[in-house]
Amino acid sequence: MNWIILVIAGLFEVAFAFCLGKAKTTSGNEMYLWYAGFLVALVISMGLLIKATQSLPIGTAYAIWTGIGAVGTVLVGILVFKEPATFLRILFLTTLIASIVGLKAVSSH
Repeated sequence: MNWIILVIAGLFEVAFAFCLGKAKTTSGNEMYLWYAGFLVALVISMGLLIKATQSLPIGTAYAIWTGIGAVGTVLVGILVFKEPATFLRILFLTTLIASIVGLKAVSSH
């Protein structure tokens, strides 16, 4: 169950990065709503990370949480914010995903 919580925490990390990206492209009240979304997603993400690390190894859990956030944020950047999807970006994204899967595979929990 804590692995599922950790994955959800990582997805909320992607959500708070997405909110930051959207806030950067807006102004006025809409910008403040995106910043509010950032804060909500941040609190949820951190709370779930804390919960997951109560039974998972901290090094593995933190690395997977940041990895999910990094992969998800890069994908959001490419798909939503039209950032370039160069060969090298995709190559390194693939190696990051392989590392996340590898950490999960060798974890003792």
